[in-house]
Amino acid sequence: MCGLVGAIANRDVIPLLVDGLRNLEYRGYDSAGIATLNGAGLSKQRAVGKVDELAKQLAATGMSGTMGIGHTRWATHGSPLEHNAHPHVSTEMVAVVHNGIIENYQPLREELSKLGYRFDSQTDTEVIAHRIHYHLQREGSLRAAVQATLPELEGAFAIAAISSDEPGRMIAARLGSPLVVGIGDKENFVASDVTALLSETRRFIYLEEGDVADITGDEVKVYNRYNRLAERPIQTSTLEKNAVSKGEYPHYMLKEIFEQSTAIRQTLSPALSNDRLDESCLGDSASTLLDGVKAVQICACGTSYHAGMVGRYLIESLAKIPCGVEHASEFRYRSPVVPANTLFVVLSQSGETADTLAALRYAREAGYHATLAICNVGSSSLVRESDLSFLTQAGPEIGVASTKAFTTQLLALNIVSLFLARRNGLDPQVEADITNTSLKQACFAVDAALALDDKISEVAEQLVDREHSLFLGRGVMYPIALEGALKLKEISYIHAEAYPGGELKHGPLALVDENMPIIAAAPGGKLFAKMQGNLQEVAARGGQLFILTDKPEEFSTSHDCQVLTMPTVDEVLAPLVYTIPLQLLAYHVSVMRGNNVDQPRNLAKSVTVE
Repeated sequence: MCGLVGAIANRDVIPLLVDGLRNLEYRGYDSAGIATLNGAGLSKQRAVGKVDELAKQLAATGMSGTMGIGHTRWATHGSPLEHNAHPHVSTEMVAVVHNGIIENYQPLREELSKLGYRFDSQTDTEVIAHRIHYHLQREGSLRAAVQATLPELEGAFAIAAISSDEPGRMIAARLGSPLVVGIGDKENFVASDVTALLSETRRFIYLEEGDVADITGDEVKVYNRYNRLAERPIQTSTLEKNAVSKGEYPHYMLKEIFEQSTAIRQTLSPALSNDRLDESCLGDSASTLLDGVKAVQICACGTSYHAGMVGRYLIESLAKIPCGVEHASEFRYRSPVVPANTLFVVLSQSGETADTLAALRYAREAGYHATLAICNVGSSSLVRESDLSFLTQAGPEIGVASTKAFTTQLLALNIVSLFLARRNGLDPQVEADITNTSLKQACFAVDAALALDDKISEVAEQLVDREHSLFLGRGVMYPIALEGALKLKEISYIHAEAYPGGELKHGPLALVDENMPIIAAAPGGKLFAKMQGNLQEVAARGGQLFILTDKPEEFSTSHDCQVLTMPTVDEVLAPLVYTIPLQLLAYHVSVMRGNNVDQPRNLAKSVTVE
């Protein structure tokens, strides 16, 4: 949500700021802007819409500068209008860009208005610019002014500030929103994501909670939340600058769907040692911490929550210990009872999801036995603040609708479930069979599911004009039905709901008629006959069925019942494989409806505010 970039260099920074903002477009935004410092002082340019519109305006004005900050804004306080776009400026002296939300901006705004400051926007961010300017008059330096301002702000933020009084200095700070400093050769940068800066540097300092970075072209000094100098290591990113390219694909989402076989193979590899799963992939203390686990609590948001629901089935069926799953956004707002020796597991693609981070921090104070993060970003706050971590190897995921991050999370949960099951009497041969015949074969099953792409596109043609749909699944496939419905509604804007098949007769069956498409995941297994009966109830009421199954012979194909034949896989692997065609279905319907697949309306890739 929102993107931030800044640079200090011995060259015009406008091209690299624009390039950085383009690399952050995947985060979701509705306006963009840049402010620079040059011999003429502080200049800014802002535009509603895409970065390309901003680039055109910059070219027309000839604006330039050797230091600048840029931002892509996703509207929260105030509509997506030019005067609400970042950067925000105070008295033509201080410019600020900001990710996050300032919860106490209203009283700050009232106080600053009484002090004579004029507000030109409805945003919470403008109070930061004015407050920094207010303290600058008293503190004498930009760093001191920012450090005086931060304790007055309630909420989450990552900010970068520049001042015409100190044209060679940029101050950046974070609390609750990610921020990295890029290290160059006699030039330095700041951004909300390393992908913004990969064309300029591969060396980064990851700021920690409460850090303030004092950045010049020659050096970077980091101060912790106590205003003391802090040592933060410079880390080298392994990402290539073309890692965020679409390549031959028309959309990032389609590229990422087809990368899932590789992502699964790469995620499994570090967990294997001599054909056996090795617990050290979770961290050096994994064996000791896992030994005492008697229960598991999973917390996550959105797609990751659905992965957590699958994880509950896996943990309870394999490890035979209780497992709860909860929305991270709700978890800390009740008074959860912490069972003894409970492992707290959080899942997040970015590792910076605000609600999930808050749940983790709450859990660390609540007395959980240990914490485990399953995440795609090793440098993220979630990983750094957890006792244990499993790093999925999905690579950059740019499309807002998560695909490969989800399936690699499912694989990770399979692995963690087996680690826990070892301690509760799982037959070593059963573990070996699951590892060798399911997990190690997962990439091939995914390839088989991807081969259905053309047939799924044909199904999508029949859904493109619908406004409602139902998804059904039973047992471990119910979370996959939820995920399929989420994908369809996220990017096609078709209303979609998901239910366990057995719940049809408890209400949703009233919605079924010839205009209601029902998409069902029905793999063979112990619940197949139950699901088959549920689908007969739908057929009897004229519903249009689209069935994913590895038992096509059990259904009579007709105009009202179309069957897609899936590969036969073990029950633990079925959720991972059956989600592939549901991703493709959502993708094709969205394309046919003319939507922006990678940047659906009202949504952002990384939700770093509550």
